[in-house]
Amino acid sequence: MTSIWTGHKVRVRGIEPEDWQAFQHFDEHSAAMRNADMIQPPRSAAGYREWAAIQATQQTAGDEFLLAIEARADQTLVGSLSTNNVDQRAGRFSYGISIGHDHQRHGYATDAIPLLLTYMFGERRFHKCEVDIYAFNEASIALHRKIGFQTEGRLRDHEYFAGRHHDLVVMGLTIDEFAARHPLAEPHQHTQPTTHPDEPTSS
Repeated sequence: MTSIWTGHKVRVRGIEPEDWQAFQHFDEHSAAMRNADMIQPPRSAAGYREWAAIQATQQTAGDEFLLAIEARADQTLVGSLSTNNVDQRAGRFSYGISIGHDHQRHGYATDAIPLLLTYMFGERRFHKCEVDIYAFNEASIALHRKIGFQTEGRLRDHEYFAGRHHDLVVMGLTIDEFAARHPLAEPHQHTQPTTHPDEPTSS
């Protein structure tokens, strides 16, 4: 049995102290940083080292966590994946994914997202996943549609950056919708997710 955190192209793992340089390099590309969250002030190398060391040793806070995405071909760190807005009562959660600028359009996000969803739906008993995507990020919206997400709404002028307000697209996916495209594996086996050649910028 292979790990449920291993796909065709990537392995999702915990952050290691030595990952700090890769994360520093990722943050040098402002558009990728914005698509992942928002543009932050510059951080020193010492700051990145301290951050990575803390991430590598701190305990997971329930079902909210941050993980690294590693390419299986050469063990290169290519991005990160995190869960947030966890609502245990309603069985709902959100996530964010960021692929470094140099590693986009290689199918890494397409491979990594179903690994996370398989865990959250199949092991943690969540019922629904919701994601918020900037309306201009058409590649990420298209990817999520392929995975099975449905567009649930559009929040107008909801976020502000680069001198103006931007719309936010809200998409959702239930466990049944996910399982219809990515069957959850039986306990004695692990079926790796289907991959697609398309790759979003990030969400």
